[in-house]
Amino acid sequence: MPDSTFAPYWPANQPRHLSIPETSLWTNIEVSATRYPDKPCMLFYDSPTSYREFRSQAEKIAGYLQQQCGVQAGDRVLLYMQNSPQFVLAYYGILRANAVVVPVNPMNRTAELEHYLRDTDATTAFASQELFEQIAPLLGLGLQHLVLAAYSDYLLKDTDLPVPAFVAAPRLVPGRPGVTLWSDMLAQACVPGPATAGPDDLCVMPYTSGTTGHPKGCMHTHRSVMYSLVSGMQWFATQQDSVMLSTLPLFHVTGMQGSMNGPLYVGATIVILPRWDRDMAARLAERYRITNLQLIVTMVVDFLSNPELGKYDLSSVRGIRGGGAAMPEAVARKLHEVLGLDYVEGYGMSETMAATHINPPEHPKKQCLGIPLFDVDARIVDPENLQPLAQGETGEIVVHAPNVMRGYWKRPDADREAFFERDGKRFLRTGDLGYVDSENYFFMVDRLKRMINASGFKVWPAEVEALLYRHPAIREACVIAATDEKRGETVKALVVLRDGVPAPTAAALIEWAHENMAAYKCPRIIEFMDALPKTSSGKVQWRELQERETLARKSA
Repeated sequence: MPDSTFAPYWPANQPRHLSIPETSLWTNIEVSATRYPDKPCMLFYDSPTSYREFRSQAEKIAGYLQQQCGVQAGDRVLLYMQNSPQFVLAYYGILRANAVVVPVNPMNRTAELEHYLRDTDATTAFASQELFEQIAPLLGLGLQHLVLAAYSDYLLKDTDLPVPAFVAAPRLVPGRPGVTLWSDMLAQACVPGPATAGPDDLCVMPYTSGTTGHPKGCMHTHRSVMYSLVSGMQWFATQQDSVMLSTLPLFHVTGMQGSMNGPLYVGATIVILPRWDRDMAARLAERYRITNLQLIVTMVVDFLSNPELGKYDLSSVRGIRGGGAAMPEAVARKLHEVLGLDYVEGYGMSETMAATHINPPEHPKKQCLGIPLFDVDARIVDPENLQPLAQGETGEIVVHAPNVMRGYWKRPDADREAFFERDGKRFLRTGDLGYVDSENYFFMVDRLKRMINASGFKVWPAEVEALLYRHPAIREACVIAATDEKRGETVKALVVLRDGVPAPTAAALIEWAHENMAAYKCPRIIEFMDALPKTSSGKVQWRELQERETLARKSA
Protein backbone atom coordinates (compact mmCIF):
# COMPACT_ATOMS: atom_id res chain seq x y z
CA MET A 1 0.00 0.00 0.00
CA PRO A 2 1.17 3.63 -0.47
CA ASP A 3 2.94 5.08 2.54
CA SER A 4 1.79 8.26 4.26
CA THR A 5 4.31 10.42 2.38
CA PHE A 6 2.66 9.59 -0.95
CA ALA A 7 -0.07 12.16 -1.55
CA PRO A 8 -0.54 13.54 -5.08
CA TYR A 9 -2.92 16.23 -3.81
CA TRP A 10 -0.83 17.43 -0.90
CA PRO A 11 -1.45 21.22 -0.78
CA ALA A 12 1.29 23.00 -2.73
CA ASN A 13 1.57 25.72 -0.07
CA GLN A 14 2.16 23.30 2.81
CA PRO A 15 5.45 21.77 3.98
CA ARG A 16 5.63 18.06 4.70
CA HIS A 17 7.18 18.63 8.14
CA LEU A 18 5.66 21.00 10.67
CA SER A 19 7.79 22.77 13.29
CA ILE A 20 5.90 23.09 16.58
CA PRO A 21 6.53 25.73 19.27
CA GLU A 22 8.48 24.31 22.22
CA THR A 23 6.19 26.09 24.66
CA SER A 24 3.05 25.60 26.71
CA LEU A 25 -0.40 26.60 25.52
CA TRP A 26 -0.38 29.49 27.98
CA THR A 27 2.40 31.07 25.92
CA ASN A 28 -0.07 31.31 23.03
CA ILE A 29 -2.20 33.66 25.14
CA GLU A 30 0.83 35.70 26.15
CA VAL A 31 1.81 36.13 22.51
CA SER A 32 -1.67 36.95 21.20
CA ALA A 33 -2.36 39.38 24.06
CA THR A 34 0.95 41.12 23.41
CA ARG A 35 0.33 41.35 19.67
CA TYR A 36 -3.38 42.21 19.71
CA PRO A 37 -4.20 43.58 23.21
CA ASP A 38 -7.41 45.42 22.29
CA LYS A 39 -8.68 43.00 19.66
CA PRO A 40 -11.76 40.92 20.59
CA CYS A 41 -10.67 37.50 21.71
CA MET A 42 -14.27 36.39 22.37
CA LEU A 43 -17.71 37.70 21.40
CA PHE A 44 -20.70 36.57 23.46
CA TYR A 45 -24.10 37.94 22.45
CA ASP A 46 -22.50 41.26 21.41
CA SER A 47 -20.29 41.48 24.53
CA PRO A 48 -16.57 41.42 23.67
CA THR A 49 -13.62 40.31 25.77
CA SER A 50 -10.29 41.65 24.51
CA TYR A 51 -7.06 39.68 24.54
CA ARG A 52 -5.73 42.02 27.22
CA GLU A 53 -8.76 41.38 29.43
CA PHE A 54 -8.57 37.67 28.75
CA ARG A 55 -4.95 37.40 29.88
CA SER A 56 -5.63 39.45 33.01
CA GLN A 57 -8.65 37.38 34.06
CA ALA A 58 -6.95 34.05 33.35
CA GLU A 59 -4.03 35.09 35.55
CA LYS A 60 -6.43 35.95 38.40
CA ILE A 61 -8.02 32.52 38.00
CA ALA A 62 -4.60 30.86 38.17
CA GLY A 63 -3.69 32.85 41.27
CA TYR A 64 -6.94 31.83 42.97
CA LEU A 65 -6.36 28.16 42.17
CA GLN A 66 -2.88 28.27 43.63
CA GLN A 67 -3.51 30.43 46.68
CA GLN A 68 -7.06 29.52 47.72
CA CYS A 69 -7.46 25.97 46.40
CA GLY A 70 -3.95 24.65 46.88
CA VAL A 71 -3.65 23.55 43.25
CA GLN A 72 -0.11 22.40 42.49
CA ALA A 73 1.66 21.80 39.18
CA GLY A 74 0.25 18.68 37.51
CA ASP A 75 -2.94 18.59 39.58
CA ARG A 76 -6.13 17.85 37.67
CA VAL A 77 -8.99 20.37 37.72
CA LEU A 78 -12.48 19.56 36.40
CA LEU A 79 -14.14 21.92 33.92
CA TYR A 80 -17.89 21.30 33.73
CA MET A 81 -19.66 23.95 31.62
CA GLN A 82 -21.33 24.62 28.33
CA ASN A 83 -19.63 26.79 25.72
CA SER A 84 -19.12 30.18 27.33
CA PRO A 85 -16.47 32.83 28.04
CA GLN A 86 -15.98 31.21 31.45
CA PHE A 87 -15.18 27.83 29.89
CA VAL A 88 -12.39 29.37 27.83
CA LEU A 89 -11.06 31.50 30.68
CA ALA A 90 -11.13 28.63 33.18
CA TYR A 91 -9.33 26.39 30.67
CA TYR A 92 -6.44 28.82 30.35
CA GLY A 93 -6.51 29.77 34.02
CA ILE A 94 -5.95 26.11 34.88
CA LEU A 95 -3.05 25.94 32.43
CA ARG A 96 -1.55 29.18 33.81
CA ALA A 97 -1.57 27.50 37.24
CA ASN A 98 0.57 24.74 35.66
CA ALA A 99 -2.30 22.28 36.23
CA VAL A 100 -4.19 19.90 33.94
CA VAL A 101 -7.63 20.55 32.44
CA VAL A 102 -10.18 17.74 32.72
CA PRO A 103 -13.05 18.77 30.40
CA VAL A 104 -16.35 17.15 31.34
CA ASN A 105 -19.41 16.69 29.17
CA PRO A 106 -22.10 19.04 30.57
CA MET A 107 -24.69 16.33 29.94
CA ASN A 108 -23.05 14.11 32.57
CA ARG A 109 -24.96 13.45 35.75
CA THR A 110 -23.78 13.08 39.35
CA ALA A 111 -22.73 9.43 39.17
CA GLU A 112 -20.69 10.08 36.04
CA LEU A 113 -19.10 13.15 37.59
CA GLU A 114 -18.12 11.09 40.59
CA HIS A 115 -16.11 8.79 38.31
CA TYR A 116 -14.19 11.76 36.89
CA LEU A 117 -13.54 13.14 40.36
CA ARG A 118 -12.31 9.87 41.82
CA ASP A 119 -10.37 8.76 38.77
CA THR A 120 -8.44 12.03 38.46
CA ASP A 121 -8.02 12.63 42.22
CA ALA A 122 -9.24 16.17 41.56
CA THR A 123 -10.29 18.32 44.51
CA THR A 124 -11.20 21.46 42.54
CA ALA A 125 -13.77 22.07 39.81
CA PHE A 126 -15.34 24.83 37.75
CA ALA A 127 -19.05 24.49 36.97
CA SER A 128 -21.81 26.65 35.56
CA GLN A 129 -24.80 27.31 37.77
CA GLU A 130 -27.39 25.39 35.73
CA LEU A 131 -25.29 22.28 36.47
CA PHE A 132 -24.93 22.95 40.18
CA GLU A 133 -27.52 20.38 41.24
CA GLN A 134 -25.52 17.66 39.52
CA ILE A 135 -22.15 18.48 41.06
CA ALA A 136 -23.30 19.70 44.49
CA PRO A 137 -23.66 16.17 45.98
CA LEU A 138 -19.91 15.68 45.49
CA LEU A 139 -18.96 18.57 47.74
CA GLY A 140 -17.17 17.09 50.73
CA LEU A 141 -16.86 13.71 48.96
CA GLY A 142 -13.52 14.49 47.36
CA LEU A 143 -14.57 17.81 45.87
CA GLN A 144 -13.31 20.55 48.19
CA HIS A 145 -13.41 23.69 46.02
CA LEU A 146 -16.07 24.59 43.47
CA VAL A 147 -16.07 27.81 41.43
CA LEU A 148 -19.62 28.50 40.22
CA ALA A 149 -20.20 30.62 37.13
CA ALA A 150 -23.24 32.50 35.82
CA TYR A 151 -23.13 32.99 32.05
CA SER A 152 -24.97 36.29 32.49
CA ASP A 153 -21.85 37.77 34.13
CA TYR A 154 -20.46 38.13 30.59
CA LEU A 155 -23.53 39.83 29.11
CA LEU A 156 -21.83 43.18 29.46
CA LYS A 157 -23.63 45.13 26.74
CA ASP A 158 -27.22 45.52 25.61
CA THR A 159 -28.10 43.31 22.68
CA ASP A 160 -31.00 42.75 20.34
CA LEU A 161 -30.00 39.10 19.99
CA PRO A 162 -32.42 36.64 21.61
CA VAL A 163 -30.49 35.40 24.64
CA PRO A 164 -31.58 31.95 25.92
CA ALA A 165 -33.01 31.86 29.42
CA PHE A 166 -30.22 29.65 30.78
CA VAL A 167 -27.67 32.23 29.58
CA ALA A 168 -29.56 35.28 30.86
CA ALA A 169 -30.37 33.71 34.25
CA PRO A 170 -29.29 35.94 37.16
CA ARG A 171 -26.44 34.90 39.40
CA LEU A 172 -27.19 32.04 41.78
CA VAL A 173 -25.85 32.34 45.34
CA PRO A 174 -26.04 28.82 46.83
CA GLY A 175 -24.36 29.68 50.14
CA ARG A 176 -22.71 26.27 50.46
CA PRO A 177 -19.31 25.62 52.08
CA GLY A 178 -16.60 25.13 49.47
CA VAL A 179 -18.47 27.12 46.78
CA THR A 180 -17.06 30.40 45.45
CA LEU A 181 -18.85 32.53 42.87
CA TRP A 182 -16.89 33.30 39.72
CA SER A 183 -17.30 37.03 40.30
CA ASP A 184 -15.93 36.73 43.86
CA MET A 185 -12.96 34.73 42.61
CA LEU A 186 -12.00 37.48 40.14
CA ALA A 187 -12.57 40.17 42.76
CA GLN A 188 -9.82 38.66 44.92
CA ALA A 189 -7.31 39.50 42.14
CA CYS A 190 -4.87 36.80 43.25
CA VAL A 191 -1.45 36.93 41.58
CA PRO A 192 -0.14 33.55 40.33
CA GLY A 193 3.34 32.19 40.69
CA PRO A 194 5.63 31.58 37.70
CA ALA A 195 4.31 29.73 34.64
CA THR A 196 6.54 26.66 34.66
CA ALA A 197 4.68 24.10 32.50
CA GLY A 198 6.69 22.93 29.50
CA PRO A 199 5.90 21.06 26.28
CA ASP A 200 6.19 17.61 27.84
CA ASP A 201 4.03 18.33 30.91
CA LEU A 202 0.42 17.15 30.97
CA CYS A 203 -1.95 19.76 29.56
CA VAL A 204 -5.45 18.37 29.12
CA MET A 205 -7.09 15.02 29.79
CA PRO A 206 -10.27 14.44 27.77
CA TYR A 207 -12.16 11.26 28.55
CA THR A 208 -13.25 8.80 25.92
CA SER A 209 -16.95 8.09 25.65
CA GLY A 210 -18.50 4.66 25.55
CA THR A 211 -21.65 2.71 26.38
CA THR A 212 -19.97 0.03 28.46
CA GLY A 213 -17.42 0.40 31.22
CA HIS A 214 -16.06 3.63 32.62
CA PRO A 215 -14.61 6.36 30.37
CA LYS A 216 -10.82 6.52 30.22
CA GLY A 217 -8.70 9.66 30.49
CA CYS A 218 -6.43 10.45 27.52
CA MET A 219 -3.18 12.00 28.73
CA HIS A 220 -2.18 14.83 26.41
CA THR A 221 0.87 17.01 26.84
CA HIS A 222 1.25 20.63 25.79
CA ARG A 223 3.30 19.27 22.88
CA SER A 224 0.59 16.95 21.54
CA VAL A 225 -2.11 19.61 21.94
CA MET A 226 0.12 22.24 20.33
CA TYR A 227 0.78 20.07 17.29
CA SER A 228 -2.91 19.44 16.77
CA LEU A 229 -3.99 23.08 16.95
CA VAL A 230 -1.08 24.42 14.87
CA SER A 231 -1.57 21.82 12.13
CA GLY A 232 -5.30 22.58 11.91
CA MET A 233 -4.84 26.34 11.69
CA GLN A 234 -2.08 26.04 9.08
CA TRP A 235 -3.98 23.52 6.95
CA PHE A 236 -6.92 25.91 6.59
CA ALA A 237 -4.84 29.13 6.46
CA THR A 238 -6.57 30.52 9.55
CA GLN A 239 -5.01 33.83 10.58
CA GLN A 240 -5.46 36.73 12.98
CA ASP A 241 -8.38 38.32 11.13
CA SER A 242 -10.37 35.11 10.87
CA VAL A 243 -13.64 34.95 12.80
CA MET A 244 -14.71 31.50 13.99
CA LEU A 245 -18.13 30.36 15.15
CA SER A 246 -17.52 28.33 18.33
CA THR A 247 -20.60 26.17 18.69
CA LEU A 248 -19.17 22.65 18.66
CA PRO A 249 -18.87 21.54 22.29
CA LEU A 250 -15.61 22.87 23.69
CA PHE A 251 -15.25 19.95 26.10
CA HIS A 252 -14.80 17.72 23.03
CA VAL A 253 -11.44 17.72 21.23
CA THR A 254 -12.85 18.80 17.85
CA GLY A 255 -14.39 22.01 19.16
CA MET A 256 -11.64 22.50 21.72
CA GLN A 257 -8.92 22.57 19.08
CA GLY A 258 -10.61 23.94 15.98
CA SER A 259 -12.95 26.46 17.63
CA MET A 260 -10.95 27.54 20.69
CA ASN A 261 -7.26 26.67 21.08
CA GLY A 262 -6.39 27.09 17.41
CA PRO A 263 -8.03 30.50 16.88
CA LEU A 264 -6.52 31.86 20.11
CA TYR A 265 -3.08 30.71 18.97
CA VAL A 266 -3.27 32.83 15.81
CA GLY A 267 -5.01 35.76 17.51
CA ALA A 268 -8.36 35.30 15.77
CA THR A 269 -11.81 36.04 17.23
CA ILE A 270 -14.21 33.34 18.42
CA VAL A 271 -17.97 33.95 18.47
CA ILE A 272 -19.37 31.74 21.22
CA LEU A 273 -22.73 30.02 20.80
CA PRO A 274 -23.46 27.85 23.87
CA ARG A 275 -25.94 25.53 22.17
CA TRP A 276 -26.54 24.86 18.51
CA ASP A 277 -29.24 27.08 17.05
CA ARG A 278 -29.44 27.24 13.26
CA ASP A 279 -31.12 30.65 13.18
CA MET A 280 -28.66 32.18 15.62
CA ALA A 281 -25.71 30.65 13.78
CA ALA A 282 -26.80 32.30 10.53
CA ARG A 283 -27.52 35.59 12.29
CA LEU A 284 -24.12 35.66 13.97
CA ALA A 285 -22.39 34.77 10.70
CA GLU A 286 -24.01 37.79 9.07
CA ARG A 287 -23.43 40.17 12.00
CA TYR A 288 -19.78 39.37 12.67
CA ARG A 289 -18.77 38.42 9.14
CA ILE A 290 -17.78 34.97 10.31
CA THR A 291 -15.20 33.42 8.00
CA ASN A 292 -15.07 29.82 9.24
CA LEU A 293 -17.73 27.36 10.32
CA GLN A 294 -16.76 24.16 12.09
CA LEU A 295 -19.89 22.00 12.13
CA ILE A 296 -20.56 18.31 12.34
CA VAL A 297 -22.72 16.70 9.67
CA THR A 298 -25.94 16.77 11.69
CA MET A 299 -25.54 20.52 12.20
CA VAL A 300 -24.99 21.08 8.47
CA VAL A 301 -28.14 19.10 7.70
CA ASP A 302 -30.11 21.24 10.16
CA PHE A 303 -28.50 24.48 8.93
CA LEU A 304 -29.45 23.78 5.32
CA SER A 305 -32.98 22.73 6.33
CA ASN A 306 -33.71 26.22 7.67
CA PRO A 307 -36.41 27.74 5.45
CA GLU A 308 -35.21 31.23 6.52
CA LEU A 309 -31.59 30.65 5.51
CA GLY A 310 -31.88 32.67 2.32
CA LYS A 311 -32.55 35.92 4.16
CA TYR A 312 -29.07 35.99 5.74
CA ASP A 313 -25.92 37.37 4.13
CA LEU A 314 -23.44 34.52 4.47
CA SER A 315 -20.99 35.80 1.89
CA SER A 316 -18.18 36.14 4.45
CA VAL A 317 -18.06 32.38 5.07
CA ARG A 318 -15.14 31.00 3.11
CA GLY A 319 -14.78 27.59 4.69
CA ILE A 320 -16.88 24.91 6.38
CA ARG A 321 -15.34 21.83 7.86
CA GLY A 322 -15.98 19.08 10.35
CA GLY A 323 -16.35 15.35 10.80
CA GLY A 324 -17.96 12.88 13.17
CA ALA A 325 -19.72 11.03 10.36
CA ALA A 326 -19.52 10.82 6.60
CA MET A 327 -21.24 13.67 4.80
CA PRO A 328 -24.11 12.32 2.65
CA GLU A 329 -23.54 13.22 -0.99
CA ALA A 330 -26.99 14.80 -1.34
CA VAL A 331 -26.28 17.13 1.60
CA ALA A 332 -22.84 18.02 0.27
CA ARG A 333 -24.40 18.88 -3.08
CA LYS A 334 -26.99 21.14 -1.45
CA LEU A 335 -24.27 22.87 0.59
CA HIS A 336 -22.40 23.68 -2.59
CA GLU A 337 -25.58 24.95 -4.23
CA VAL A 338 -26.51 27.20 -1.29
CA LEU A 339 -23.11 28.49 -0.13
CA GLY A 340 -20.81 27.56 -2.99
CA LEU A 341 -18.62 25.63 -0.55
CA ASP A 342 -17.31 22.11 -0.24
CA TYR A 343 -17.58 20.40 3.13
CA VAL A 344 -14.03 19.48 4.11
CA GLU A 345 -14.05 16.37 6.25
CA GLY A 346 -11.40 15.28 8.71
CA TYR A 347 -10.71 12.40 11.05
CA GLY A 348 -9.42 12.16 14.58
CA MET A 349 -10.31 11.02 18.06
CA SER A 350 -9.84 11.96 21.71
CA GLU A 351 -6.69 9.84 21.77
CA THR A 352 -5.19 12.02 19.02
CA MET A 353 -6.45 15.40 20.26
CA ALA A 354 -8.50 15.93 17.09
CA ALA A 355 -7.34 15.44 13.52
CA THR A 356 -4.72 13.09 12.13
CA HIS A 357 -6.30 13.23 8.65
CA ILE A 358 -8.00 16.09 6.78
CA ASN A 359 -9.03 16.48 3.16
CA PRO A 360 -6.95 18.94 1.12
CA PRO A 361 -9.18 22.06 0.92
CA GLU A 362 -8.63 22.36 -2.84
CA HIS A 363 -9.18 18.66 -3.55
CA PRO A 364 -11.63 17.20 -1.01
CA LYS A 365 -13.31 13.88 -1.62
CA LYS A 366 -16.81 13.15 -0.41
CA GLN A 367 -17.41 10.77 2.51
CA CYS A 368 -13.66 10.64 2.98
CA LEU A 369 -11.44 11.01 6.05
CA GLY A 370 -8.77 12.86 4.10
CA ILE A 371 -5.02 12.36 3.87
CA PRO A 372 -2.56 12.03 6.78
CA LEU A 373 -1.39 15.42 8.08
CA PHE A 374 2.14 16.65 8.67
CA ASP A 375 4.45 13.97 10.11
CA VAL A 376 1.61 11.45 10.49
CA ASP A 377 2.30 7.84 9.57
CA ALA A 378 -1.09 6.18 9.05
CA ARG A 379 -1.51 2.62 7.87
CA ILE A 380 -4.13 -0.07 7.29
CA VAL A 381 -3.46 -3.36 9.09
CA ASP A 382 -5.19 -6.67 9.62
CA PRO A 383 -6.96 -6.24 12.98
CA GLU A 384 -6.15 -9.83 13.94
CA ASN A 385 -2.39 -10.01 13.31
CA LEU A 386 -1.59 -6.29 12.77
CA GLN A 387 0.17 -7.04 9.49
CA PRO A 388 -0.02 -4.34 6.76
CA LEU A 389 -2.68 -4.72 4.09
CA ALA A 390 -2.56 -3.77 0.43
CA GLN A 391 -4.08 -0.65 -1.07
CA GLY A 392 -7.86 -0.94 -1.26
CA GLU A 393 -8.11 -3.69 1.35
CA THR A 394 -10.25 -3.05 4.42
CA GLY A 395 -8.51 -3.21 7.79
CA GLU A 396 -7.91 -1.25 10.97
CA ILE A 397 -6.57 2.29 10.74
CA VAL A 398 -3.47 2.75 12.92
CA VAL A 399 -1.54 5.98 13.43
CA HIS A 400 1.85 7.17 14.61
CA ALA A 401 1.61 10.94 15.01
CA PRO A 402 2.85 13.89 17.11
CA ASN A 403 -0.62 14.35 18.60
CA VAL A 404 -1.14 10.80 19.86
CA MET A 405 -1.71 10.74 23.60
CA ARG A 406 0.92 9.61 26.06
CA GLY A 407 -1.50 6.91 27.21
CA TYR A 408 -4.63 6.30 29.27
CA TRP A 409 -4.67 7.71 32.80
CA LYS A 410 -4.05 4.90 35.33
CA ARG A 411 -4.82 2.28 32.67
CA PRO A 412 -1.66 0.41 31.61
CA ASP A 413 -3.90 -2.51 30.64
CA ALA A 414 -5.73 -0.32 28.15
CA ASP A 415 -2.40 1.01 26.85
CA ARG A 416 -1.26 -2.53 26.07
CA GLU A 417 -4.41 -3.07 24.01
CA ALA A 418 -4.23 0.30 22.26
CA PHE A 419 -0.58 0.45 21.19
CA PHE A 420 1.88 -1.71 19.30
CA GLU A 421 5.40 -1.26 17.92
CA ARG A 422 6.28 -1.45 14.23
CA ASP A 423 9.39 -0.21 12.41
CA GLY A 424 10.64 1.45 15.58
CA LYS A 425 7.42 3.47 15.93
CA ARG A 426 4.60 3.35 18.46
CA PHE A 427 1.25 3.01 16.67
CA LEU A 428 -2.19 3.67 18.11
CA ARG A 429 -4.95 1.27 17.14
CA THR A 430 -7.96 3.44 16.32
CA GLY A 431 -10.56 0.68 16.35
CA ASP A 432 -11.84 2.06 13.04
CA LEU A 433 -12.03 0.03 9.86
CA GLY A 434 -11.07 1.69 6.60
CA TYR A 435 -9.04 1.54 3.45
CA VAL A 436 -6.71 3.80 1.50
CA ASP A 437 -7.07 4.54 -2.21
CA SER A 438 -4.37 5.02 -4.85
CA GLU A 439 -4.04 8.74 -3.98
CA ASN A 440 -3.51 8.13 -0.25
CA TYR A 441 -7.00 9.26 0.77
CA PHE A 442 -8.37 7.28 3.70
CA PHE A 443 -11.97 6.11 3.79
CA MET A 444 -13.93 4.82 6.77
CA VAL A 445 -15.80 1.56 6.38
CA ASP A 446 -16.96 1.16 9.96
CA ARG A 447 -16.00 0.77 13.58
CA LEU A 448 -14.14 -2.43 14.40
CA LYS A 449 -16.65 -5.15 15.36
CA ARG A 450 -19.56 -3.08 14.02
CA MET A 451 -20.25 -5.59 11.29
CA ILE A 452 -23.33 -7.58 10.33
CA ASN A 453 -22.82 -11.17 9.25
CA ALA A 454 -25.79 -12.00 7.03
CA SER A 455 -25.58 -15.55 5.71
CA GLY A 456 -21.80 -15.27 5.63
CA PHE A 457 -21.84 -11.94 3.80
CA LYS A 458 -20.16 -9.10 5.68
CA VAL A 459 -22.29 -5.96 5.74
CA TRP A 460 -20.71 -2.67 6.86
CA PRO A 461 -23.49 -0.50 8.37
CA ALA A 462 -21.84 2.82 7.49
CA GLU A 463 -21.88 1.89 3.82
CA VAL A 464 -25.59 1.01 3.93
CA GLU A 465 -26.32 4.28 5.78
CA ALA A 466 -24.51 6.28 3.10
CA LEU A 467 -26.65 4.60 0.46
CA LEU A 468 -29.86 5.21 2.36
CA TYR A 469 -29.08 8.93 2.56
CA ARG A 470 -29.58 9.09 -1.19
CA HIS A 471 -33.31 8.59 -0.72
CA PRO A 472 -34.97 12.04 -0.81
CA ALA A 473 -37.26 11.28 2.14
CA ILE A 474 -34.54 10.14 4.56
CA ARG A 475 -33.14 12.74 6.93
CA GLU A 476 -31.13 10.40 9.18
CA ALA A 477 -30.45 6.68 9.28
CA CYS A 478 -28.70 4.21 11.53
CA VAL A 479 -28.15 0.60 10.53
CA ILE A 480 -27.87 -2.18 13.12
CA ALA A 481 -28.01 -5.96 13.22
CA ALA A 482 -31.25 -7.80 13.91
CA THR A 483 -31.61 -11.51 14.61
CA ASP A 484 -32.79 -13.67 11.72
CA GLU A 485 -33.54 -17.39 12.04
CA LYS A 486 -32.30 -18.16 8.52
CA ARG A 487 -29.52 -15.62 8.00
CA GLY A 488 -28.25 -15.48 11.57
CA GLU A 489 -28.21 -11.71 11.40
CA THR A 490 -30.01 -9.36 9.09
CA VAL A 491 -29.93 -5.66 8.36
CA LYS A 492 -32.28 -3.29 10.20
CA ALA A 493 -32.50 0.43 9.46
CA LEU A 494 -33.73 3.00 11.94
CA VAL A 495 -34.92 5.96 9.90
CA VAL A 496 -35.88 9.58 10.55
CA LEU A 497 -37.89 11.11 7.70
CA ARG A 498 -37.64 14.64 6.34
CA ASP A 499 -40.36 17.16 7.00
CA GLY A 500 -42.35 18.35 4.00
CA VAL A 501 -41.58 15.28 1.90
CA PRO A 502 -44.13 12.54 1.13
CA ALA A 503 -43.53 9.77 3.66
CA PRO A 504 -42.73 6.39 2.11
CA THR A 505 -43.86 3.13 3.68
CA ALA A 506 -41.37 0.65 5.07
CA ALA A 507 -42.11 -1.65 2.14
CA ALA A 508 -41.42 1.16 -0.34
CA LEU A 509 -38.05 1.91 1.30
CA ILE A 510 -37.07 -1.75 1.21
CA GLU A 511 -38.05 -1.93 -2.47
CA TRP A 512 -36.00 1.22 -3.15
CA ALA A 513 -33.04 -0.29 -1.30
CA HIS A 514 -33.17 -3.38 -3.49
CA GLU A 515 -32.98 -1.09 -6.50
CA ASN A 516 -29.99 0.79 -5.19
CA MET A 517 -27.71 -1.66 -3.39
CA ALA A 518 -26.64 -5.29 -3.37
CA ALA A 519 -29.36 -7.61 -2.07
CA TYR A 520 -27.36 -8.82 0.93
CA LYS A 521 -26.90 -5.21 2.12
CA CYS A 522 -30.56 -4.25 1.87
CA PRO A 523 -32.44 -3.60 5.09
CA ARG A 524 -34.99 -6.32 5.70
CA ILE A 525 -36.53 -4.32 8.57
CA ILE A 526 -37.32 -0.59 8.65
CA GLU A 527 -38.26 1.19 11.87
CA PHE A 528 -39.32 4.83 11.76
CA MET A 529 -38.18 7.08 14.60
CA ASP A 530 -38.75 10.71 15.52
CA ALA A 531 -35.05 11.17 16.29
CA LEU A 532 -31.87 9.15 16.71
CA PRO A 533 -30.02 9.30 20.04
CA LYS A 534 -26.79 11.28 19.78
CA THR A 535 -23.83 12.16 21.93
CA SER A 536 -23.38 15.80 22.94
CA SER A 537 -20.87 16.09 20.10
CA GLY A 538 -23.57 15.02 17.63
CA LYS A 539 -22.55 11.46 16.81
CA VAL A 540 -25.31 8.89 16.46
CA GLN A 541 -25.18 6.41 19.34
CA TRP A 542 -25.38 3.28 17.24
CA ARG A 543 -24.19 1.10 20.13
CA GLU A 544 -27.15 2.19 22.24
CA LEU A 545 -29.54 1.35 19.41
CA GLN A 546 -27.84 -2.00 18.88
CA GLU A 547 -28.09 -2.81 22.58
CA ARG A 548 -31.79 -1.89 22.59
CA GLU A 549 -32.36 -4.27 19.70
CA THR A 550 -30.46 -7.07 21.40
CA LEU A 551 -32.40 -6.67 24.65
CA ALA A 552 -35.72 -6.51 22.81
CA ARG A 553 -34.94 -9.76 21.00
CA LYS A 554 -33.94 -11.51 24.23
CA SER A 555 -37.15 -10.48 25.99
CA ALA A 556 -39.39 -11.38 23.04
